[in-house]
Amino acid sequence: MKTLNPVEGQRWVAGMMPLAAVDPLSGADSLGVPTVYWERPLEREAAAGWGEAAVVVASESGQVPAVLNSLAATSLRWLGEVPDDLPGPWFGGIRFGATGLPDEAWAAHGVARWTLPEVLVWRTANGLAVAAFAPEGRGGEDAVRSRLERVRARFSDAYRHARGGEVSLSLTSSRPEFEARVERALEAIASGQLQKVVLARAVDVEGPAPFDVVDVLARLREQNPRCATFLFRAPDGTCFLGATPETLCRVEGRVLETEALAGTAAPHLAEGLRGQDKDVREHEAVVRYILATVRGLATDDVRADAEPQLLALKNVVHLRTGIRAELREGVSAAQVVGALHPTPAVGGTPRERALSFLVEHEG
Repeated sequence: MKTLNPVEGQRWVAGMMPLAAVDPLSGADSLGVPTVYWERPLEREAAAGWGEAAVVVASESGQVPAVLNSLAATSLRWLGEVPDDLPGPWFGGIRFGATGLPDEAWAAHGVARWTLPEVLVWRTANGLAVAAFAPEGRGGEDAVRSRLERVRARFSDAYRHARGGEVSLSLTSSRPEFEARVERALEAIASGQLQKVVLARAVDVEGPAPFDVVDVLARLREQNPRCATFLFRAPDGTCFLGATPETLCRVEGRVLETEALAGTAAPHLAEGLRGQDKDVREHEAVVRYILATVRGLATDDVRADAEPQLLALKNVVHLRTGIRAELREGVSAAQVVGALHPTPAVGGTPRERALSFLVEHEG
């Protein structure tokens, strides 16, 4: 594990103020492309961060638990008001599979990479707020005040809509290679080695000009309001962004919320989805895995929806089962993430065999 811009004991000075604006993403007009971004439009949750006050990275899979635990140990000393609804303040993620070699596009993000932004703007119940962070020590307080004032003076008060028009895209993908992997997966299932495995097909997309990252984010959130739109940008400019309907877990105090999202159909086939044997079995496998995992971390208070509901998105419909639990005393969010990720919804079952299959055949 490596901490960039480290400070002894992970101590930071921070400050915050309300912001007379309506959209965290609109800060891109004056501050540039965010370093991190997260928004769930229907829940009115949104946050955007710029700069990197600190970064914690893992170079190998064995360091991931230490990385996650180090984030929880961060100590913040606030100058004045302390926000009661601060998101993060660390934002980042973990590679899907910690084994195997990352491809060139992912190299800048490493096995795990988490960022403490220099400034963070987020949506509150009353509008927006901004916080600034700097290492504790000489010059830290001045840096925080300067960053807050810079954001206050320059932040746009408009909503950031997508501005670009439609463009022609060139898509490249090796379908024969993907179909060959599907055949090998079917053979593994037929032999009893696997029950399920989730394959992916890489698609290279090229446009006539460099992509406007902020415009892509604006379109994603407008077109996918039931999803979480996200961005993580590495120092070399490499961006991991998208929109996902799935929440791996949400931990507030000792209350854990998670979900099984598996079983998919086109919107016009939604009404029959609960009756499709293949989709029901796929969904139940994910529910069983999550319940078994959560019961190892929680008290006896573990509850799941009696039957799956339909989650309707723009292009597809999923089966969804919500799961709630009370974590045992001392169980951290880091432990929950480490135990759940990746679920069979995106990996397969049995989990370890499925992940080994993916490493062998997808790299």
